[in-house]
Amino acid sequence: MEKEIKQSKFKNICVFCGSSQGNKSSYQEAAIELGKELVSRNIDLVYGGGSVGLMGLISQAVHDGGRHVLGVIPKTLMPREITGETVGEVKAVADMHQRKAEMARQSDAFIALPGGYGTLEELLEVITWAQLGIHDKPVGLLNVDGYYNFLMSFIDKAVEEGFISPNARHIIVSAPTAKELVKKLEEYFPRHERVASKLSWEMEQLGYSPKYMSRGLDYGIEDVGTQNNFPDAQAKLNPEPV
Repeated sequence: MEKEIKQSKFKNICVFCGSSQGNKSSYQEAAIELGKELVSRNIDLVYGGGSVGLMGLISQAVHDGGRHVLGVIPKTLMPREITGETVGEVKAVADMHQRKAEMARQSDAFIALPGGYGTLEELLEVITWAQLGIHDKPVGLLNVDGYYNFLMSFIDKAVEEGFISPNARHIIVSAPTAKELVKKLEEYFPRHERVASKLSWEMEQLGYSPKYMSRGLDYGIEDVGTQNNFPDAQAKLNPEPV
């Protein structure tokens, strides 16, 4: 009897995680469990490339399950002795900034497994982008064995001290297991006030002032804006000569 595939509203989920495996086997098990959960829901993986640490474990689990894996990696980190060999598709980019932008563009949601400085930096950036209104994609913490408890306590302290609004606190979704976390992400809806609209951010990214916004709308950029697809927006505003 074939295993039933659960339908998800997400096509691709971006996972941030450590290039080390961590000291607890539970971290490694959680990475594999998350990979299997994505496969069970017919979701493809976007991640930072390579085969080392938790990054290697989740990418292998998703690849072994028959789903597409996209590894986005800066050219400087591509040598095999640094990151190992990426399974699935590899997209080389110029630097870390392009890496984060491309991973975000390709994804419908974000999940952070345990990790170090790089994982935290990627996680906090997509949270900030949500607060600013650049995207409205859900952001999840897989809080394995309470790994992120201190981070959540810090964020609660920032709310208490008036540096983060209570509504913006809800940008972050957390759960101790992959199954529970993905379910929560499926149910997520934004509660926070955005600093600016996604369309405004995308027009700014393309270098257009507000007076050109109507031209953008004439080209249907509001549709592109809902997908955070800057290259498509630019192509519509600057079509190739026929």
